[in-house]
Amino acid sequence: KLYLAFPKCGTLSHKLTWSHYYELLKCDNTLEMQFYYKESIKECWKVRELKRQMKSCLFQRLALSTDKAGVLALANEGHQVQTPQDIIRDPFVLEFAGLPKQKRYKESDLEKALKDHMEQFLLEMGRGFAFVGRQYSMQIGSRQFKVDLVFYHCILKCYVLIDLKRAEIKHGDIGQMNLYLNYFKNEVCQPDDNPPIGIVLGARKDELLMEYALEGITNQLFVARYQLYLPKREELQAQLDKLLDETKDSI
Repeated sequence: KLYLAFPKCGTLSHKLTWSHYYELLKCDNTLEMQFYYKESIKECWKVRELKRQMKSCLFQRLALSTDKAGVLALANEGHQVQTPQDIIRDPFVLEFAGLPKQKRYKESDLEKALKDHMEQFLLEMGRGFAFVGRQYSMQIGSRQFKVDLVFYHCILKCYVLIDLKRAEIKHGDIGQMNLYLNYFKNEVCQPDDNPPIGIVLGARKDELLMEYALEGITNQLFVARYQLYLPKREELQAQLDKLLDETKDSI
């Protein structure tokens, strides 16, 4: 099977171990295998990290946010981070937080769990993130505000603000994040920084409501879902197969 997948032994990366290749050979299709192969080399994933990304269906989640040409690019080049949209995954998978799906929890519980498992959270977020702080305080006029998590993205050269919502994202959450972004642009960002990015991360979102809430906002503001359990690979793969079938005549 190794020979069939990599017939030219000279192309095998010496940065990967046999254990890496053992996991890669479990992929069902060539595009998926190529993606994890490229990412393992580029991101210097350990075997444990590779296994986690495969279990969380990273390839399918990224591929479903693009078109067929984008899927092929993922397989041939790996995940390229060039625009703010490239850091968004929908859903983000936070199974490592240890909060069961059915358990009642507070937003502060999720926030603390992510901070306590920062290494795994950074792996899920993707390359380029550096942790700045939790409950970052902002004094605006006579009021004090706090954003849940703040990162700096070393590739995009900008701050990334994340606000966590335990349940469904509301339209008011969008306005609040827009306030935070305006503050950062004027009070925190340095002249050589790019405009900050805001991500409102919730368990659910109403697509139409979010479309209206985001309309007219000039800041880089995104909404995305998270889930506290690993996704069903079969469902994501079926959606991806459908996407590829629908676009095969247009590429």
